[in-house]
Amino acid sequence: MRIVLAGASGFLGRSLVDRLAADGHQLTWLVRRPPAGADQVQWNPSAGALDPAVLAGADAVINLAGAGVGDKRWTDAYKRVIRSSRVDSTGTIARTIAGLPPADRPAALLNSSAVGWYGDTGDTEVTEEAPAGDGFLADVCRVWEAATRPAEDAGVRVVRLRTGLPLDRDGGLLKPQLLPFRLGAGARLGNGRQWMPWISLPDWLSAVLFLLDRSDLAGPVNVVGPAPVTNAEFTRELGAALHRPALLMLPGVALRIALGEFAGEALRSQRVLPGALRRAGFEWAHPDLPSALRAVLHAEPATAQT
Repeated sequence: MRIVLAGASGFLGRSLVDRLAADGHQLTWLVRRPPAGADQVQWNPSAGALDPAVLAGADAVINLAGAGVGDKRWTDAYKRVIRSSRVDSTGTIARTIAGLPPADRPAALLNSSAVGWYGDTGDTEVTEEAPAGDGFLADVCRVWEAATRPAEDAGVRVVRLRTGLPLDRDGGLLKPQLLPFRLGAGARLGNGRQWMPWISLPDWLSAVLFLLDRSDLAGPVNVVGPAPVTNAEFTRELGAALHRPALLMLPGVALRIALGEFAGEALRSQRVLPGALRRAGFEWAHPDLPSALRAVLHAEPATAQT
């Protein structure tokens, strides 16, 4: 396939580039800086600028662009960056696709979203049919997903990847926790009863390729493992995988002092299940947390292609 990829420099994007290239796909990266090679094309999503010829004739577009949610403290300015970096990139791609002649439009747009859509679900299990919840990230996800509509209205298959918490030692949720856990300072967050919809990075990659190939699947898809766990269980299993005690507790008030508004999202409970993937027959290599941790903690380090 000829695939156009936005967000290739991020944690998930780097790994996806390696996987797609290894499978023999032809990749074109959308980059904001001057291109560093023939496989890169500059665009400016903030200005809605993207050469339609880049997308014309592509088999698929995968958009993972967006500023890191946990990279900086949530000031009002950074919250605007979180929102605009997602909505501007998605809207630019979707409108450009819609503006192409029908014969030139990509067959599919796989667009990143997040389980933040659901807000706090408590102990209630939710699948893709659940409505958007409350809170900043839920609001971001609502407008983020809505920005794909021009492509969908133009007849393109649009998959909204509601990604959970990808597990890999080189990034995502796991990387910043490894050092404190290895030092015996692993701790549950607050009361630890909040549910965490995790997925191993290898399974996330396999799910994206599965969705890329399945022309019958569209709409929101929860890209999560089949067995979410509470934060207390996650803490216990990570400590066991590293052969370290994990008996501490980080109070919610301390998290709020350290992280500000983002702490509220970190303490939210999201018991999200992969309804669409399960119905479609997707098979997880790591269906439970212990097997996922074993796989990602002992994997060879990832090396992104340039």
